[in-house]
Amino acid sequence: MMPIPERYFSLRAAVYALCAAGSLAAGAALLCARSAHADDAGAAEPAASVAVQVVPVVRKPVSQRVVAYGVVGSTAGNSVTVSLPYVARVTRVLVQPGQTVARGTPLVVVQADAGAVVAFTQAKSAATLARGELSRTEALFRDGLATQSQLDTAQKALDDAQQALAAQKVSGIAAGETTVTAPAAGVVSQMSAAPGDQVQAGTLLAQLVGMNASGARAANVSLGVEAADAATIHAGDRVVLHPLTAAQTSAQAQGQVAMVGAAVDAQTQLVNVGASVPLANTALLPGMRVRAEIDTQTGTWWEVPRAAVLQDAKGQYVYQLMPGNKAHRVNVTVKVEHGGTYGVDGALDATRGLIVSGNYELEDGMAVRVAQGGAQ
Repeated sequence: MMPIPERYFSLRAAVYALCAAGSLAAGAALLCARSAHADDAGAAEPAASVAVQVVPVVRKPVSQRVVAYGVVGSTAGNSVTVSLPYVARVTRVLVQPGQTVARGTPLVVVQADAGAVVAFTQAKSAATLARGELSRTEALFRDGLATQSQLDTAQKALDDAQQALAAQKVSGIAAGETTVTAPAAGVVSQMSAAPGDQVQAGTLLAQLVGMNASGARAANVSLGVEAADAATIHAGDRVVLHPLTAAQTSAQAQGQVAMVGAAVDAQTQLVNVGASVPLANTALLPGMRVRAEIDTQTGTWWEVPRAAVLQDAKGQYVYQLMPGNKAHRVNVTVKVEHGGTYGVDGALDATRGLIVSGNYELEDGMAVRVAQGGAQ
């Protein structure tokens, strides 16, 4: 037998009391009224719902972000070495390490070694002598007093002398002092010469690091990435550099990937990546350590906040707000991750809001109410 509600006994007692007073009709009316009120109260209770926040959903290009660390201006392709092809003595140094120089800026003043000057003078005199000897042999040949072999020998002697003189001229040897200038614009990263030094041919005098890459594919920033990440990076991918110093967190410079290594560095166990980033008029200086954000695998996906994506045994999914304030589950696949957002693929509806808060409490078709400030 089902239990009888307590309110039934209280109402019956009221009816008996009224009947005893001779008012049966009034008791019956009261019983009906109380019962109807109780039924109305039960019907007025609202259905269960979950408070959620909703944002619009859009489809746009989204990239996978790879973070790398490295050094500005450390690639060999962006460095210029200044040296001499002859023995010389340094008489003056005109720049300091860290100084920015333009193309043609005087760097050092040198004086060629006496032996190098003598060799240059001898090359000039030998060329002059060979030229005169050829003229005389040609005159004798025209008069029939010299053979063709003698003429050919004189011509060869002149050719050899001219080649030797040209080699001496290319080296830039000259008597007295010579000013060595910067072959390209950049920053002086190293000065290896001091006044009074006797330097041999090919010895490093100075090294310059370019502020900008010398070509579209030249790299002026060296980065290291994990091997798994390197497989996703390609030349042309966007790169944004940030200094590691706390005082310069807002500074940045943008460029692109110029080169991706095909081997793991034995020392760092990372893959080397070269980036081409214009650094002129930025806070990034050669030798500075930086953090790089590389955008890879760029594709057109639904851009959704990380908080909107849930996962269960059936896979990844999101909820969208449907007519009548109902939650609708949509299965998605995360394609890329970019900071606080995902790029996902799925049958989303751009006209329906995306639920980003309170979604962990939902089930498909559950009633929701949009919290204050949430988009409808």
